[in-house]
Amino acid sequence: MTGPVEVRCMLMRGGTSKGAYFLAEDLPAEPALRDELLLRVMGSPDERQIDGLGGAHPLSSKVAVVSPSSDPDADVDYLFLQVAFDRPKVSDRQNCGNILAGVGPFAVERGLVPAGEERTSVRIRMVNTGDFAAATFPTPGGRVDYTGDAEISGVPGSAAPVVIEFPPGTGKLLPTGNVREVIDGIPVTCVDNGMPTVLIPAAALDVTGYEAPRDLEENLVLAGRLRELRLTAGKLMGLGDVSDSTVPKLTLLAPPRDGGAVTTRTFIPVRCHTSIGVLGAASVAAGLRVEGGVGADLAELPADGDRVRIEHPTGFLDIESSLGTDSAGLPTARRTAVVRTARKIFDGTVFPRSTETAPLPAPTPGGAR
Repeated sequence: MTGPVEVRCMLMRGGTSKGAYFLAEDLPAEPALRDELLLRVMGSPDERQIDGLGGAHPLSSKVAVVSPSSDPDADVDYLFLQVAFDRPKVSDRQNCGNILAGVGPFAVERGLVPAGEERTSVRIRMVNTGDFAAATFPTPGGRVDYTGDAEISGVPGSAAPVVIEFPPGTGKLLPTGNVREVIDGIPVTCVDNGMPTVLIPAAALDVTGYEAPRDLEENLVLAGRLRELRLTAGKLMGLGDVSDSTVPKLTLLAPPRDGGAVTTRTFIPVRCHTSIGVLGAASVAAGLRVEGGVGADLAELPADGDRVRIEHPTGFLDIESSLGTDSAGLPTARRTAVVRTARKIFDGTVFPRSTETAPLPAPTPGGAR
């Protein structure tokens, strides 16, 4: 190829993330070719992603690939891709519940699902895991309306609410089969309610759990302990070798400070999230309700109702969460729902970096920025 190609693209904010949304038909069908194109679209590898759409952070270097679904229980398929900014890697090993918030509106905008006169519900199959979700949002007059008074922490201003319901999954809520595990002397609870997550008492790692994300990232002793813990937990959770994967997520738990159920600091997997992912919060909320789990002594759960408020570095996220039990008496997720917002930022054509342009070398530690 001698020059850049044109690709139809919509840039959207979904929840507290931002990503490029594509129809599957507008991208190469071969995964290797698709990923190579997306690296050039996002400007990777480059710590600034200066030559592409990416925002030089895991929360703003994301891609959604949407297509009509052949599954009778879904209207559209949604494939989430995490595009690394510091290396030439595209991963499909996890879902993203924040980017999910924009999938329904995008499907209507692209004509995959007809809009209702007042509201529209889109049934979504999350290709990464095979799980399902239903997103409901306002479409007055048959057009997506992004304006509204719903506010979520980590996003300035307000927008129209996108209500996302997650039906109970078929997988184990406790992937290891145990309420608690002890890894390198650290008690943890491994839970998967849409996102494989390891719950860890912050105090067990000699931190408070109230630190700023950057301070936690710069704690090299903590980083080393978290890495080893994640590698071991990944194997226990049936995920295999996770050294080159973004899952499982690690969430540090501390008692709440601002009226919520618990305070969290989540690693994704190396950077500390400035808020918390939707599916990660769903797993945390479910994990807090597991009797005997590591969050049981830390969380202040409401006396009634399903709503659990998860505190994070920039505010909170409310999750509707309830548990049941299976035939063996083990806890299972019964209901999970969340309110998010999304906004279309631009809709048009993106021009990927030419293949004739060599990628920038990897950044040198301590070098100029």
